[in-house]
Amino acid sequence: MNALDFGFAGLEAQMWQILFLSVRCGAALLAAPMVGGMAVPVQLRVLLSLVVAVFVASWLPLPEIPVMMSFASLLAILQEAVIGAAMGFILQVAFAIPLIAAEQISGTMGLAIATSIDPSSGSQSGAMGSFFSITMTLLFYAIGGHLLWFQLLVESHRILPPGTFLFAAERAQAIVLFMGYALATAAAIALPVVLILLLVQVITGVIARSAPALNLFALGLPAGVLTGLVALIIVMPLVVDQFARVIATALGEIEGIITP
Repeated sequence: MNALDFGFAGLEAQMWQILFLSVRCGAALLAAPMVGGMAVPVQLRVLLSLVVAVFVASWLPLPEIPVMMSFASLLAILQEAVIGAAMGFILQVAFAIPLIAAEQISGTMGLAIATSIDPSSGSQSGAMGSFFSITMTLLFYAIGGHLLWFQLLVESHRILPPGTFLFAAERAQAIVLFMGYALATAAAIALPVVLILLLVQVITGVIARSAPALNLFALGLPAGVLTGLVALIIVMPLVVDQFARVIATALGEIEGIITP
C-alpha cells in the first residue's frame, strides 16, 4: 500500500498524480455503456474516476509520472485517454450487437416503426432493440461482468504502468477485428428468426398470388408479427447464451489489449 501524504508540502504532487491517473479511468467510464450514457450525470462519472484513481494511487506500485505541464506529460495523458477509451469502446461495441440483431429481426417482422426513446443515449430505438438491450444489460450485471471490467481497469495500471506504454498498431487492429466479430455475431443471433420470417413471407406471397382477392397487408403483417414472437420465444435461450458468450469475448478482448 502506498501512503498518500495529503500535507500542504506534497499536496500539489499528490493532486497531479490523482488527476493523471484519473484520465484513463475517466476515458473508460465515458466510453463504457454502463455509466457512459445520459442517464448517469457527468459529475458522478468524474467523481467515480477520481475515486478509482485514489484507489490505484494507494494500492498499486506506480512508476514516476511525468512532470506536470511538460511535453512528455501531454503525450502520456493522450496515451492514457486512448487506453481508457479502447477499454470502454470494446464494451460499447459488445452492447451494440443486440441492437444490430434486433434491427434485423424487427425489420423483417414489420416492427421497424415501433420505436421508443432509449434512456441511456436519448435517441430513438426500436422496441425490439430496447428489449434486447435490457436483456443484455441484466445479463451483464447478473454474471458479474461489471466487476470483471472494473478489475481489468484497475489491473491495467499495474500491467501497463501510466506513462510507460505505447499503444501499438496490433491493439488497434484487434479492436477493428472485434468489430467484425460483432457484425458476424449479430447476424448469427438474428439468423434463425429471420429465416422463419422469410419462410412465412414466401408462404404469404404464394397465397396472395393464388388468391388475389385477399388483402396481402391484412394477412401478412399479423402473420409475420405473430410468427416472429413465437420464434423469439423458442430461440430466446440460444440468444441468452449468445449474449453471455459476447460478454465473455469482450472481456477477453479487453484483457488482451492491456496484456503486453
